[in-house]
Order: sequence, then C-alpha cells, then structure tokens
Amino acid sequence: MSNTELEARLIALETEVAQLKAQQQTSAETPWWEEILGSFANDPAYDEAMQLGRQYRESLRPQTESTSTT
Repeated sequence: MSNTELEARLIALETEVAQLKAQQQTSAETPWWEEILGSFANDPAYDEAMQLGRQYRESLRPQTESTSTT
C-alpha cells in the first residue's frame, strides 16, 4: 500500500471518527426515553398490549379467601 493510499484511508477514518463522536455527543444530550416518549400515542395495538399485560399480572396475584372460587 502506497503512502498516498494510506494517507487517504487515514483521513477517511479520522473523518468518520469525528462524525461518530459528534453523533454520540448529540444523542447524550437527550435522554433515550424522551426520544421515544409518545411514539405509541393513539395506537390501539399498544393499548391492547398494555391491557393484556395488566390482565396477566393480575392473574398471577394470589387469590384472597373472599374472592376465591372454591
């Protein structure tokens, strides 16, 4: 590999590293949860998933004597 080719590759790598650093710095300014906040608003599939999850968690709770069907 010639010095010219090596120098061109080095410049390309330095440019890409600078872009990645800038990208990382920008994304670090905004918490991840703020980026996805509201992304499921008015989504019936999400609402159904939350309802099904709630029903499942409630089914795992121990039954009290007053609500058990024995």
